[in-house]
Amino acid sequence: MQLNFRRQGQGQTVILIHGLFGNLDNLNGLAKALAEHYDVVSVDVRNHGLSPRSAQMNYQVMAQDILALIEQLELSKPWLVGHSMGGKIAMMTAGLAPDLIAGIVVADMAPVAYTQARHTEVFAGLTAVAAADCANRKEADVILAQHIQLPGVRQFLLKSFVPKTTDAGESGSWRFNVPALLEQYPHVMSWPGVEPAYLGPVLFIKGGESDYLLPEYQAEVVAQFPRATAKVIPDTGHWLHAEQPQLFNRLVMDFLGKVG
Repeated sequence: MQLNFRRQGQGQTVILIHGLFGNLDNLNGLAKALAEHYDVVSVDVRNHGLSPRSAQMNYQVMAQDILALIEQLELSKPWLVGHSMGGKIAMMTAGLAPDLIAGIVVADMAPVAYTQARHTEVFAGLTAVAAADCANRKEADVILAQHIQLPGVRQFLLKSFVPKTTDAGESGSWRFNVPALLEQYPHVMSWPGVEPAYLGPVLFIKGGESDYLLPEYQAEVVAQFPRATAKVIPDTGHWLHAEQPQLFNRLVMDFLGKVG
């Protein structure tokens, strides 16, 4: 599968991989900062943005998408930076092809399977908006608010809303494939593990108020990524790159500079 991507800057390549319900614009602040020193490739993962749709969506196939992009662009040992689901894609890509990856940065995600469904309300809201045939984001927000209380979460989702006056693509009112994401959600929440361990440099960045990357996961982290280091951004949640962009960008750039 050939992913949609945007490229800017020059130097060693850094591939940026967004999370669930996102697109290549989600890490745009980091992309702009990195582009002053690096060749930055921002991607839409499958079933998101302008990338192709597919009924398959597990971490092995999503990692293969990244490896296909590396081959397509003839990249030499790029860095991978992934947020949330994108972090798992980065980890799996490094695990499948360690010799092709310089190292990875994982933003607020652990290499574990999550057993608790975290997006039930989100899927209900997305489905309701599609069924309501909303004409604009204001109408869509009214429908979303019936299912999702947090305005920040609704605003994040609405960035991918497509008004009905434009071409909404295969997934109706959204620039991601809601039916496929719902069907494949168990795979998104799962984790097959990295074995043998990836021995390259890895930075985990945790949102201080988030429960995705917890101390009890340390054994799993070390077993799969023995060279892992960790940083915590205090008073931030899961969207740490949006809540504390300057600090997040600095942590990523410091890590790339020190081990690059």
